[in-house]
Amino acid sequence: MSKQNSANNMKKDIILAGVGGQGILTIANVLGIAALDQGLYLKQAEVHGMSQRGGDVQSNLRISSEPIHSDLIAKGSADMIISMEPMEALRYLPFLSPDGRIISNSVPFVNIDNYPAEEAVAAQFEKFGARALLINADEIARTCGSPRSANIVLLGAASPYLEIDTEIIKQALIAHFAPKGDKIVDANLEAYRAGANCSLPAD
Repeated sequence: MSKQNSANNMKKDIILAGVGGQGILTIANVLGIAALDQGLYLKQAEVHGMSQRGGDVQSNLRISSEPIHSDLIAKGSADMIISMEPMEALRYLPFLSPDGRIISNSVPFVNIDNYPAEEAVAAQFEKFGARALLINADEIARTCGSPRSANIVLLGAASPYLEIDTEIIKQALIAHFAPKGDKIVDANLEAYRAGANCSLPAD
């Protein structure tokens, strides 16, 4: 699927990760709306775990100005990992390209007995230097008065690197949340802005 006026030579292969119930599908849906509104091609593969609350979740989202032939992202080729859970981000490191970015929530979802110490997990992100951003999206969402919008905070943090116009993403957010009313729309727009404000400085 595409529209006219697509961006020149734009390609983003994005792995969305987390656990069930953290809003990964919402991120995928909003980005899908925004990509199509910007006239880009889109393929999405919900790899596993989408409906199981507390189970691991992964989705491949491929966005490009050129036709996309496969909906799966090959190992070593992802431009970005966006993860609602830090260990889930690390799980998919084999898919990250050599210059890819990681944007992750720092709050663990401890669903195994031998979950690593928080410091050990953070140290893994530090190895990536400026290519990794670990933020407490849960706390930022609470500060915005919308504790369920941590996923939208994370989307905001990733937004400078998506090559999709931020106003188009905001309109996609409005379209997604409009059925829930203006209060929910406004809360998620605020969460998006808060996430964007804490993102990495652009190269």
